[in-house]
Amino acid sequence: MIGIFNDSFPPIMDGVGLTVQNTAHWLNKMNQPVCVVTPQSSGNFIEQPYPVYRYMSLPLISRYPYRLGMPVLDISFRDTLAQVPFGLVHAHCPFSSGRLALKIAKTRKIPLVATFHSKYRDDFERLFFHKIMMERIIKKIIAFYHAADEVWIPQASVEDTIRMYGFKGKLFVVENGNDFSNTALKDISKLEARKELNISPEELILLFVGQHIWQKNLKMIIDALCLIKDLKFLFLFVGTGYAAKDLKQMTETLGLSGRVRFEGQIVDRELLKKYYAAADLFIFPSIYDNAPLTVREAGALQTPSILVRGSTASEIITDNQNGFLVENSAESLANKIREISSHTEQMEMIGKNAAKTIARSWEDVTAEVHDRYNQLIIRKSIHRNIYRPHLLNSF
Repeated sequence: MIGIFNDSFPPIMDGVGLTVQNTAHWLNKMNQPVCVVTPQSSGNFIEQPYPVYRYMSLPLISRYPYRLGMPVLDISFRDTLAQVPFGLVHAHCPFSSGRLALKIAKTRKIPLVATFHSKYRDDFERLFFHKIMMERIIKKIIAFYHAADEVWIPQASVEDTIRMYGFKGKLFVVENGNDFSNTALKDISKLEARKELNISPEELILLFVGQHIWQKNLKMIIDALCLIKDLKFLFLFVGTGYAAKDLKQMTETLGLSGRVRFEGQIVDRELLKKYYAAADLFIFPSIYDNAPLTVREAGALQTPSILVRGSTASEIITDNQNGFLVENSAESLANKIREISSHTEQMEMIGKNAAKTIARSWEDVTAEVHDRYNQLIIRKSIHRNIYRPHLLNSF
């Protein structure tokens, strides 16, 4: 049994949670026994074809909708998990679920894979003003990754971040996939998508999908929109987060409320496809994100993205070929939107290139993941002088 551990999982929707969901989905389709271990959360649960083990948690007021997991206090959960025959555990975060995965790996002497997804220092800088406390937390995070058998990163440029935090070990690049990669635009017409979403066919549609948190450089988006008020545009914010209320207030104060729509969190993936299909440009100026799934999702629907030049997220973008790059300023973003809006043919061509170059399917990625799991299990077994072929289920 492969156990995938993470602190977020649907109905909490973020990039890492979707990574876990899609990996588990395709491992299950490949007849590999798999389960997900995650904190309890509120919302509507979607029934999965594989086990999802949820443990006691409390809401994190400062980081809605995330939860503070407390597996140690959940005796019933611990009893259940003790019966699960794990052969390998994969942690997608270093907190409650990751620590639980590490304990299981050590106790049962099985492999632990840990993927480094996020710029954790950026999160803690907002929560902790005491630098010494923050650095202690970062050291604990890196100690967690040093304890893993393999550490994966979703793209090569993420190495700069984890090295800066102090990680000294070997790293393996395992890319994220995209569950929209096999979607042809002809299956979701731009005009039909706009009609269903009550959007005018003549407007320039700009889109952001993701957590509504200031770390994602969202103020830069609002400031840029103030500079292009003369254009006929509609900006769509999809998602939720602690900054959502302030973002709405800011758009009203700046006279943008009629030009900006806040659509909230969209769990329905088919509906989300329509938003990507309806958009002309995906705006993602975050310098916080490492390897955002949303840029790949937009690309799969032939919607090109604008990212900040030099950001970790921009590694997969070649300027004016499969996306657009700007400087980290509202003026640069506004100028690029203005420039692109008058060159619709170029925008469409670059959108098609994005679909060809950055939209790898989750099925393909998970086949690679499965192979890596098997190799690690074999190496760990040989090291322990034990060979367990029953763990290596074929496709």
